[in-house]
Amino acid sequence: MGLMCGRFAVFSSKEALEARFKATVSDETSPHYNAAPSQKLPTILNMNDEEIVNTKWGYLPHWAKPDGKIRPQINARGETVDQKPFFKTSFKSRRCLVLSDGFYEWDRKGPKKIPYFITTKDKEPFAMAGIWDTSQEDGREINTFAIITTGANKTVSQIHDRMPVILQRDEERDWLDQSLPLNAAKEMLTALPDGQIEMFPVSTRVNSIKNDDPELLAKSLDK
Repeated sequence: MGLMCGRFAVFSSKEALEARFKATVSDETSPHYNAAPSQKLPTILNMNDEEIVNTKWGYLPHWAKPDGKIRPQINARGETVDQKPFFKTSFKSRRCLVLSDGFYEWDRKGPKKIPYFITTKDKEPFAMAGIWDTSQEDGREINTFAIITTGANKTVSQIHDRMPVILQRDEERDWLDQSLPLNAAKEMLTALPDGQIEMFPVSTRVNSIKNDDPELLAKSLDK
């Protein structure tokens, strides 16, 4: 199976995000029930851990020329993020939190692809481990990010072999700390334990990024 995560949700209110992450929302926000690559989504960048800012999903390193020949990457594998030239500089010095209320994955084993919403049992917003960089787009600088993935835990592995790295609360500030030894940062790139995860089938309307509303989760909330 390929990389993931390729779709997630962040719908908590500005006030809820500020309270949860002890940071101020600086950019205009709106709920995303079907966040997709190329969108600008709420993150906390290590250069200022007191601000929640919108960053474009689709990582490009700073050395990428603005000619479109280098394809933006939405994910980086945790096993190799510190080794691959494309990512390793950002892993060392430009780490970020990608704020989320849950992510989607599809069960592709049968004749139909069934989407699932995967979230934490406490129903609080959480942070996925990310890396970011600044590149050129249309003659201006833009910040972009990728979500780091790892091998799935037992729950998620029923439908996919990868999942995003969801940081424990006490790891979030350490992840942003540039003085953290890189081996310690690498050790954080593990799957969230099964006991903290819930997974529900949801509406196939999530298949289209045109659909971005609370009813995408209605089926999961009914179960």
